[in-house]
Amino acid sequence: MNNHIDEKISPIFQEIIKRNPGEVEFHQAVREVLESLGPVLVKYPEFANRKIIERICEPERQIIFRVPWTDDQNNVQINRGFRVEFNSALGPYKGGLRFHPSVYLGIIKFLGFEQIFKNALTGLPIGGGKGGSDFDPKGKSDNEIMRFCQSFMTELYRHIGEHTDIPAGDIGVGGREIGFLFGQYKRITNRYEAGVITGKGLDWGGSLLRKEATGYGSVFFVQEMLKVKNDTISGKTCIVSGSGNVSIYTIEKIYELGGTVVACSDSNGYIYDKKGIDLATVKQLKEVERRRIKDYLQYHEGARYFEKGNIWEVPCQLAFPSATQNEINGKDATLLVKNGCIAIGEGANMPTTPEGVQVFLDSKILYGPAKAANAGGVATSTLEMMQNAMRDSWTFDYTQDKLSKIMKDIHDLCYEKSEEFGSPGNYLKGANIAGFIRVSNAMMAMGVI
Repeated sequence: MNNHIDEKISPIFQEIIKRNPGEVEFHQAVREVLESLGPVLVKYPEFANRKIIERICEPERQIIFRVPWTDDQNNVQINRGFRVEFNSALGPYKGGLRFHPSVYLGIIKFLGFEQIFKNALTGLPIGGGKGGSDFDPKGKSDNEIMRFCQSFMTELYRHIGEHTDIPAGDIGVGGREIGFLFGQYKRITNRYEAGVITGKGLDWGGSLLRKEATGYGSVFFVQEMLKVKNDTISGKTCIVSGSGNVSIYTIEKIYELGGTVVACSDSNGYIYDKKGIDLATVKQLKEVERRRIKDYLQYHEGARYFEKGNIWEVPCQLAFPSATQNEINGKDATLLVKNGCIAIGEGANMPTTPEGVQVFLDSKILYGPAKAANAGGVATSTLEMMQNAMRDSWTFDYTQDKLSKIMKDIHDLCYEKSEEFGSPGNYLKGANIAGFIRVSNAMMAMGVI
């Protein structure tokens, strides 16, 4: 992939920047997709004639609202809430809610735009959307989080529904937050509409494998890329950034497949354990006690902690960026390749800058882009919706088999499209093209809406 937008598409991108000033993450996500589409418009000129790109880059609906709540000191706090319902050509909007101080409209739009194509790649009947708030759950009591979630849902409930828009979790929104949100939805609507939100508890409509799905899925995708090269994860040294839900279950699946993870991180720094990260300790610190990753050293004296360190300096064969957007820049990518990295599986959304992506592509290492590699989370959310609709509950192994097949199908589709459009082995271009064609065909069939 060259950092070049086809001359017929370039004016469209400039207009998108003009219409959406200051939303740099959204611009980055749009550019990445548009750089892949030149050969698509040659084969399908009707997409240009019907202005599919212009329509797909403009959200169907953007909702911004005030979220007032009261803290434990009885002080009124005010946050801002968002829901961007981007594209419903393939099904109801589907995408998570992110609670983090960095959230603003540009972040939600980038995530929602990516979600369109990610969801399309799954082959499941779901459109793309995303939401969230600049609320920070860190340091808040359970009661403060409950009051915030109730206020947030008091506005959001009127915009969602199992046939309209189905939120889920993302950064800062786990099982606790989903429970508070669903409880308020049920309270307001007087309906036990289990399919309105995913990531629910197992006792009240949730799906086995949901918390593991994004991490497991990214490892399944890397496994499929390695198979093409007659290679496996077994025996490989790996690093996984982050230590939240995606990271924890990425590490778990790597161990199950015979790899070793020697480093993981949080926003303060990273730990390195040459013997292999002890997953039970990380789970206890992060899932139970909600502590910082540096406390790992209290249990493993041989490990080392690097405050504000750069985890991508650690030599590895497989890297799984699983923390947040733009965590790998061009310098980091160059270092990874130099140190022997042969494959990347993006568990986070857009964790690599354009310069970093170009390094990976130029070096010809296996690069699994987020919209393909981390699609396991939304795929399993949709499996949860299916179980809710059938009033059914599937076993862990049955659900995992379905997820594994979905990730293999996504891999194969991306690989096939990369070959068809002249860039064999370029999974980024294959993912962008495959997702775009699926959504575009549906939009064409429905007319100008």
